[in-house]
Amino acid sequence: MNMIIRFLVSGLAVVLTAYLLPGASLTDFWTALIVALVLSLVNIFVKPLLIVFTIPITFVTLGLFLLVINALMILLTDYFVSGFDVDGFWWALLFSLILSLFNSLFNDLFTPKDGRKR
Repeated sequence: MNMIIRFLVSGLAVVLTAYLLPGASLTDFWTALIVALVLSLVNIFVKPLLIVFTIPITFVTLGLFLLVINALMILLTDYFVSGFDVDGFWWALLFSLILSLFNSLFNDLFTPKDGRKR
């Protein structure tokens, strides 16, 4: 049940982020749920490979290159999901930052202070 709630909350975060940014658009909430699912899959399977291959540049940039990797994950999701459009790299970077902020905020709302999950 907790996983379903987190998935719906992630979809809501995608909707809010796309609503706030003029460089990102969604057709509807179902598309947001598909974006949340595809983004999760991309983060599980593709992102770790990119992180391993870019360890030297990530080290040199003190971890800031991870922001570039996050933006690339958004662009990859944009490629796979019709109805979700991001207008370039910089919008994808901003989208990933705001999406991370919303996901953090919503996860804090659904997790009690003592560390147990509701």
